Amino acid sequence: MMDPLVNALNTILIHEERHKKECIICPASNLVGRVLRIFQTRGYIGEIEFIDDGRQGKFRVQLFGRINDCKAVQPRYSVKEKGIEKYEKRFLPSRNLGILILSTPNGVITHEEAKEQNTGGRVLAYVY
Repeated sequence: MMDPLVNALNTILIHEERHKKECIICPASNLVGRVLRIFQTRGYIGEIEFIDDGRQGKFRVQLFGRINDCKAVQPRYSVKEKGIEKYEKRFLPSRNLGILILSTPNGVITHEEAKEQNTGGRVLAYVY
């Protein structure tokens, strides 16, 4: 099986391209949940509902049709606070469009929050 984050973001992207209203992401994990919450706070997706099926669980995600591209970054590059801009240029189409998602010692945050906190981490995904 693939990485759960890769699976989740591919599922979202496929359903967005087909103009679906919602999608089911399985298996659920803490990392996928944190990334989805960042998407939700930025307005890319709507409600997130956790469904406990007695196994790993699932997420039901409401889609708005606002995502042009979202992908997980493989391999997960380690980045210092001064090197964030390099990955911003590599993965995002323009300066103020989209977000990079980083896993840092302070939790899963966006690249803008990482710059404010002067912290580095690993690049997990991007969305715009």
